[in-house]
Amino acid sequence: MLWRWHFYAGLFVMPFLIVLAITGTIYCFQPQIEPLLYPKLLRVEPEDKRLPAQSLLEKAKTAAPAGAVATTYTAATKPDASAEFIFRLPSGKSESLYLNPYSGEVLGSLSVEDRFMKQVRMVHRALLLGKTGELLMELAACWTLVMIATGLAMWWPRLRLSGVAAFRMSPATGRRGWWKEVHLVLGSWLAVGAIAFVLSGLPWTASWGKQFKALATATNLGRPDANAAAHSHGPATAEDKSLGSHASHDHHSQTAEALPLTEVPWATGLSIVPTGSMGKTPVSLDHVLATAQANGAVAGCQVALPAAAKAVYTVSCFPSDPKGERTLHIDQHNGAVVKDIRYVDYGPVAKAISYGTSLHMGRYFGLTNQIICAAISLGLMGLAATGFIMWIRRKPARALGAPSYPAALPPMRAWLVGLGLLGLVFPMTGVTLLLVWLIDRVVARVTGVPKTRPGNITV
Repeated sequence: MLWRWHFYAGLFVMPFLIVLAITGTIYCFQPQIEPLLYPKLLRVEPEDKRLPAQSLLEKAKTAAPAGAVATTYTAATKPDASAEFIFRLPSGKSESLYLNPYSGEVLGSLSVEDRFMKQVRMVHRALLLGKTGELLMELAACWTLVMIATGLAMWWPRLRLSGVAAFRMSPATGRRGWWKEVHLVLGSWLAVGAIAFVLSGLPWTASWGKQFKALATATNLGRPDANAAAHSHGPATAEDKSLGSHASHDHHSQTAEALPLTEVPWATGLSIVPTGSMGKTPVSLDHVLATAQANGAVAGCQVALPAAAKAVYTVSCFPSDPKGERTLHIDQHNGAVVKDIRYVDYGPVAKAISYGTSLHMGRYFGLTNQIICAAISLGLMGLAATGFIMWIRRKPARALGAPSYPAALPPMRAWLVGLGLLGLVFPMTGVTLLLVWLIDRVVARVTGVPKTRPGNITV
């Protein structure tokens, strides 16, 4: 019966695993790939002195298309990196404009939506199908957990009998036997990494991830509460506390994830963006950057530029080391820090997710992390491929070729509890689990699927 469920799960997730593996591996190596794709835009010859950021912003505004509004500035992380400003066009789309930070020369522009890595990311997340694609990818991730769990259960007797030898290929009979050995060994080596991949990616999904973030935010297990997020101003005001407790009900309040930022830490995505003071003369972008640096912000942060009179600058830092995550809201008129959210302010759930995200994206410990992530991703693609080959070699013509329905079943209480809990935690998955179980029972009853005794299946 476990083999039967493993078959259903594998058949469903197979194409999604291949897409996730290819796109995930490409996106993991974004720091190395993008400079090769756009060398004239992203790289410059380092010189002794940079131009002020405010001067670069003014030059960018002059060179931008008519009607374009500057929304975001990305602080350079390396001496040979260009300065990037993002503009919102009258059409509603966004465009990145690149300047030489030493000479002010305009290097060119790129569409934010059409950028290669943006497309790769959207395929990885939603197959370029919008909300439908996001739900399909989320469902595939959850069914991957079913596939891994049932696969490990069938491999477990081999581990008990053979010990560490279970992680090596055994002599096989025929081509199908050889593919089976490859599949078993790949699965045994990749299981832990695959589970970690799935669990670290789920908090970012569109349906369950969104609800989970809202729950973590409401219980202060995710983002920090208002009392913890005002380092520069002492205790939180009554307004801060009100915003913190009623964020989900105030449709007029803007959250950090609604800002024109390409990357926002998971913990601060639903935090409310505060308002600043009124004034006539805004502070310069250089003053904002200096304030952020003085408050411990690391290099490579993005700055969301204020879009209204009382709007604030938002500095969002999303570095490789989660401990460097930072979100600062700075008053555009007096330059004061209105709100400062640090990693130490996060709840325990958000801290764990921050580390999981950094590891998932291959960013935490450099190239080694990237290689490990790529190996897991491509290994999962190998699992999908070997499973497909075994299925094609085994299945009869014009038949699905599912494993035979057993004549008798043990109680399998632990599995029923486990799948029930999975369905409760992930309701969409629970519905599909129940649907597959009902279809499987009906098909087995109506078609009279040949039955075997449990002892006849060789694992």
